[in-house]
Amino acid sequence: MTRETRQRINYVVGDFLSANVAWFVFTVIRYNLGAGSYPDHFRVWFGYTNVWASQILVPVMMMCLYCLSGFYNRVFFKSRLQEIITTAGSSLLGTLAIFFVALVNDLSERFITYETMAILFACLFSFVYAVRAVITGMASRKIHNRQWIFDTLIIGTSDQAIALERKLRTMNRSMGFNIVGFVNMSAAAPPPEIPLPVYDFSEIHDICRSKDIRNLILVPHRDGITRTVDVLNKLFPLDMPIFIPLSLYHLITTRARVSNIAGEPLIDISTPEIPASTLNLKRVSDIILSALALIVLSPVMAAVAIAIHRDSEGPVIYSQERVGYHKKRFRIYKFRSMYIDAEDETGPTLSSENDTRVTRVGHFLRKYRLDELPQFWNVIRGDMSLVGPRPEREYYVRQIVEKAPYYSLIHQVRPGITSWGMVKYGYAGNVSQMIERLSYDLLYLDNVSMLVDLKILFYTVNTVLTGKGV
Repeated sequence: MTRETRQRINYVVGDFLSANVAWFVFTVIRYNLGAGSYPDHFRVWFGYTNVWASQILVPVMMMCLYCLSGFYNRVFFKSRLQEIITTAGSSLLGTLAIFFVALVNDLSERFITYETMAILFACLFSFVYAVRAVITGMASRKIHNRQWIFDTLIIGTSDQAIALERKLRTMNRSMGFNIVGFVNMSAAAPPPEIPLPVYDFSEIHDICRSKDIRNLILVPHRDGITRTVDVLNKLFPLDMPIFIPLSLYHLITTRARVSNIAGEPLIDISTPEIPASTLNLKRVSDIILSALALIVLSPVMAAVAIAIHRDSEGPVIYSQERVGYHKKRFRIYKFRSMYIDAEDETGPTLSSENDTRVTRVGHFLRKYRLDELPQFWNVIRGDMSLVGPRPEREYYVRQIVEKAPYYSLIHQVRPGITSWGMVKYGYAGNVSQMIERLSYDLLYLDNVSMLVDLKILFYTVNTVLTGKGV
């Protein structure tokens, strides 16, 4: 069992036990406040089915809220302020839910509504936060004292890389980075004064797996920014935290996430600045809505499949490799709207308004975006989200990155069936238009929320119903 798993279990067990204690304490207070309306003995009242059952159901409900809040997503390097805010938010939601479901009819002159809610909130917050604060404090002390360290590679062998390793190693309060080696990004031999093993960049995938590397720190490449960005693009598929020093801040066009204020200001560019609760809610809603869509739209999808089969030869479903979350490849599914082998002679080519490769039925499908319906399955699989930057083929990704290196930032989130760029800009007919549309996708990264997703979905439905697709 990994240290991360053990720490997550500590939080889960601590939350469950403290939520049980909090509810029991509230139950005792509730009984005393409403003594005139309850039996003479607490033991008799607690024996009622609805009372003792609540001792089981309420903590379970609170655990669901804690999971959705994203508290368990990251178990190390927690912000104390964010911990307080998250705990208070979960406690407030739990208080409202419990009150209106279980307590709203249990009022008397002595058991006033506001008093009830305040006491319940105080119990849930104080007991749960106290346990969380203890667990977080113990973890922080172990990290600062170098009892808990996380193996890290520095990508680069320049003087700046060597100086950074020395600084991280000699800090009074450790940031948790245990530098175990350097990765050489160039063909030139690394400097002989490097104090740790030096690995070739081609080995990085194997090294990360064999040595259980937890973090990567990228320093500027000797050959300039272009080479640095190229290396960064190759690091994203590792699906690991990637940090950069302030000297590479200009690589980022969205808000930076600084992981530590007291120590060396390293910027985490692999994790989007999106609340964990939003990501969890977004994923849960993606699965639920996509499953419902596949069920409700199954007659439409069956009719589309029959129309495609009768219109032209070839399979009904068409799949194509795209670049997705953290630059991982996946196969996207669509209803076939072109003749088979449409790109055999031309190679990868973007579609245009009067594209002769598009079938008669295909024109209709594209106009109303019906060809995208099978992608609900991609969403359930976890390849995509309902809303997010549209995924592109590797052929076009390479061209876009050459002109707009910051394009790699969109791989911080799952690609979507629809996007802000698709709603505001539409389909792109060439790489230049893709880059123009990119500004909307980057803006989306800075504004991800359930409300924004709902707005985009609303405008997407409007686009489908009015037939504004290409």
